[in-house]
Amino acid sequence: MASPLKSLLSDSCRYLKSFQMYLERCNEHRLMQDFINNQLPNILSRTVRGKSHLNVIGVGSGSGEIDLKMLSALHLKNPHITVDNEVVELNPQQLSDFRDLVSLTPGLDYIRFHWYEMTAEEFEEQWKEKKMTKKVDLIHMFQMLYYVRDAGATISFFQSLLNRNGKLLFTLLSENSGWAKLWQTHSYQVCNKEINQVSTNDIKGLLDSKGLSYQGFALPCQIDITECFTEGDENGELLLDFLTHVLHFSKSAPPELKTEVMELLRHPDCSMESDGKIMLKHDCELVVIDQHS
Repeated sequence: MASPLKSLLSDSCRYLKSFQMYLERCNEHRLMQDFINNQLPNILSRTVRGKSHLNVIGVGSGSGEIDLKMLSALHLKNPHITVDNEVVELNPQQLSDFRDLVSLTPGLDYIRFHWYEMTAEEFEEQWKEKKMTKKVDLIHMFQMLYYVRDAGATISFFQSLLNRNGKLLFTLLSENSGWAKLWQTHSYQVCNKEINQVSTNDIKGLLDSKGLSYQGFALPCQIDITECFTEGDENGELLLDFLTHVLHFSKSAPPELKTEVMELLRHPDCSMESDGKIMLKHDCELVVIDQHS
């Protein structure tokens, strides 16, 4: 039976507010910044070797903070390289925010931006319709494979665009994540089937079956969900909306479901308590696919 709960994706304004609350309560961006500073230059060393120009695609780039940090780190190590950067983002507000960020950030004259307000599947369809032959050096898809119909097919398409020594980067929840346990336990009540509940293990199994080369990097993220347990707390309710991808979860969920979800979120398998805070285990993995041929 279809869930009576409305998807968070049906209200773009509420989605953005809840997404912003998630970013404020999670250390994921800090860990990504550490990865960009300490790991990414070595990962891209063969990709940039001997190049004066790179083609880059960001899929589901949001408002662009991580994208610009990656490109800035790349430029710092390789100031002679110019970049064509294609940005694929469905949400018009986030795409507008990315444009604004670019306009306010000095020193980006080495990058030429191309903007696509569309889904990954629409971008793929357009690319094939135009019979594009351009090869790409770097493609990144951070926390966006939950929003495609077939994550494996999406990975395969974008991997096929890679130039020799190109890299495809993506992040997903790991099997050990408390958030993943929430989705797995209540898959029929939350997410409204609009979320592809895929994990890094699923994709790595696909890559192994195809004999593709890749590396995995653990991102031991946490989300401060303390406010979720204060009845009526607006920040907590926004965060619960994002965790469940249910619009106004606290007000619309049946009492039994809400009780089960809150108990699961606080269970030691999903979270830990420290210094009066409840921290949800949000273990992720960043996977890098190498294109050697």
